[in-house]
Amino acid sequence: MFNLRFAKDYLRYRLKAKTRHGLHSPFVYRLVDEVIYDFHAKKVYADIETIRRGLLNDTRTITVTDLGAGSHFNNNKQKRIADIAKNALKPPKLAQLIYRLVADLQPKSIIELGTCLGTTSIYLQKAAPKAHVYTFEGCPQTAKVAAESFDKADEKDIELIVGNFDDTLKGVIDNLDQIDFMFVDGNHQKDATLKYFEWALPKAHENTLLIFDDIYWSEGMKEAWAQIKAHPKVTATVDLFWIGLVYFRKGQVKEDFMIKI
Repeated sequence: MFNLRFAKDYLRYRLKAKTRHGLHSPFVYRLVDEVIYDFHAKKVYADIETIRRGLLNDTRTITVTDLGAGSHFNNNKQKRIADIAKNALKPPKLAQLIYRLVADLQPKSIIELGTCLGTTSIYLQKAAPKAHVYTFEGCPQTAKVAAESFDKADEKDIELIVGNFDDTLKGVIDNLDQIDFMFVDGNHQKDATLKYFEWALPKAHENTLLIFDDIYWSEGMKEAWAQIKAHPKVTATVDLFWIGLVYFRKGQVKEDFMIKI
C-alpha cells in the first residue's frame, strides 16, 4: 500500500513541479538557479562520501532504538551498520543539496533532528564551518557510530545530543537567541513534526530556513506539511518532494512552489 501511494504522489509531483523557467519570484528563481541546480562537484563531497563508503562496508551489528515512525524497509532491532547506511542515510544527491542550501545561507546555528550515522551532520558542518551544529539522535548505539564518523571527519564543533527529541530539543531551542537553520529528519509522525515546528517558530527570523524531510512519507506527514505551508508566519515554501523548504521572508508574497529535482 505504501509503495503504491508513494508512487502516485511522486507521479503527481513530477507532473506539477516546475524548473527555474516560469518562476516569477526573484528570490526563488535565484535559489533554484544558483543553489538547487548547482550540480558542480565539490571536493568536500568526495571527502564525506569516503566516510559513507566505510559505513556501507561496516559489517558490525548494533541494537537500534527507534522512537519515531520506524522504517519502511526494516524494523528489526538488530541491524548491520552497512544496512542502516544503505537504507537510512540521505543519498549523496540529497545530502549535497542540503549542503548547498546551508552553504548559501551561512547560518550561525544549525539544528538537525535525526543524526543517523552522521554523514549529513558532517555535510552541514562543512557547509558552514563557523556554525555550531546541534544534532539530535534517539538511538544511543547509532549515535556512537555517528561520533566515530565525526572523528574521521575531524569535526569538533558538532554537538551530539542523545535521547528522545521530546526531552532534549526544547531546552536547546530555549537557550538559543534565534534559529538560523533546522533540518527535521526524525520521528516522521504528524503530531511530532508539527510540535517541533511550533517550538522553532518563536526563534525563527527573516533569514531562517527550516527543512522537513520525507514530506510524503505518510498521509500524516502530508497533512503536517499542508499545515506548515498554511501557517500565517510562513511566507514561502519549496516542495522538492523528498524535502520541503520553509521560509519566513518579510515582504515575500505568500506562495508555495513545487520544483523538479
